[in-house]
Amino acid sequence: MADNWNDKIIAEFRANEGRVGGNFEGAPLLLLHSTGAKSGQERVSPMMYLQVGGSWAVFASYAGRDIHPAWYHNLVANPEASIEIGTEHIDVEARELAAGEREPVWEEQKKRYPGFAEYEQQTERVIPVMLLSRR
Repeated sequence: MADNWNDKIIAEFRANEGRVGGNFEGAPLLLLHSTGAKSGQERVSPMMYLQVGGSWAVFASYAGRDIHPAWYHNLVANPEASIEIGTEHIDVEARELAAGEREPVWEEQKKRYPGFAEYEQQTERVIPVMLLSRR
């Protein structure tokens, strides 16, 4: 089911120069291309982001589940990735933000999109914030 839902968002994103409707309408959205930690195959995941200087922060919220999403594990195992934003394809290097760096970015995302605060309340884990910087 998740794959089918993601596939629809990915197709809509690409058909509309990075814009989608539904739950993501008007939100900053990118497509993350990561390499599977176990499979070694390319995976594409749509997700919201927050611009941080010339980089992009993404949030491993997994809608408040108690486990990290697969794409997080992929980036930890293989930090060289790429993203699509609008019609642009950008090679990036991922790194997890340490607590001191993470807090202001996470707080800003929760302020802009309160759903992320709800995700945080639904889980015991600290939701990782990954910074994607141009390579």
